[in-house]
Amino acid sequence: MITGHTGFKGTWLTFLLEQMGVPTVGLSLAPEYDSLFDRANRLGSIPEKFSDIRDHKETNKLISQYRPSAIIHLAAQPLVIESYKSPRETFNTNVMGTANILEAAFDCKEVRAVIVVTSDKVYRNNELETSFTEEDALAGKDPYSASKVGAESVVSAWQQIAKISGGPALVSVRAGNVLGGGDWAVNRLLPDLIRGFISEKPVIIRNPESTRPWQHVLDPLAGYLATLESILVGGKHTSLNFGPSDLSLSVRDVANLAADSWGLPIEFEFASNTAGFSSEAKCLNLDSSRARKVLNWHPYWGQAESVIATVNWWKNVFHHKMNCKDASLFDIKILLNSLEKPSFK
Repeated sequence: MITGHTGFKGTWLTFLLEQMGVPTVGLSLAPEYDSLFDRANRLGSIPEKFSDIRDHKETNKLISQYRPSAIIHLAAQPLVIESYKSPRETFNTNVMGTANILEAAFDCKEVRAVIVVTSDKVYRNNELETSFTEEDALAGKDPYSASKVGAESVVSAWQQIAKISGGPALVSVRAGNVLGGGDWAVNRLLPDLIRGFISEKPVIIRNPESTRPWQHVLDPLAGYLATLESILVGGKHTSLNFGPSDLSLSVRDVANLAADSWGLPIEFEFASNTAGFSSEAKCLNLDSSRARKVLNWHPYWGQAESVIATVNWWKNVFHHKMNCKDASLFDIKILLNSLEKPSFK
């Protein structure tokens, strides 16, 4: 079961699992208009239910109905700026929604493993430009990151329940800033750039010197599946980072790379922050050495390559009239050809 399967990462994950031959069911809110799910005509492509994970009874009923052997929990309110506008809703979704999923999973004997996706922003960031490891302290400044720290606390609590009373294997996974075709969210760098490229209008870039661990969406998704495969056969993990191998690129670097890849001149307007939300971290680096060691996971795309692949996805769709599914499968086949296919016994 994929929760949040209509979202950006969820849609890519369902594409990936289809190519791997893994039967999947989706649990999510109804898809947003013009999302990747919508653009790729994914409605009904897998068994799915549209429901709110904040609804405890309905969530329990659906997991009991489908009895999945594993759950990857992606459903979330994922935007920092939106979390300032709707902090209570953000906490309800990201914290209590996670608690609802885990309680239902632990009540369903068929569920053997759960992966809970949080964020690189869960770490206490003192702007020291160090790379965060899984042992670093957790703390969130803004409502979004604080809510994801709350989700981590929920995971820790249910991991303790599993030790005492038994239950499915449970791991939290933390990825960097994902890039990839089809992301159309407001106030995200690549979607804002693509909108500017298409409209040929100036693009406002906030916090140009801030750095982030940029990565192609398929790299952490492959990491989540490698984690799932590991814990299904007895691997013991509590949390794992999935980020790029190199140090984070700045927002300015990514904007310039994207513009060069698009191939047409574009005007940038750089700003220190947007709407006064200045608490976003200036520097973020993620240490993924544990995942490399215990899972033999490595990102396929470097940061610059991730930017270029994302821009090429949009060029294929807008310039070459490729449909969104085929554009996505192009990248997925590149990834799968580079990996040994997991067995998923």
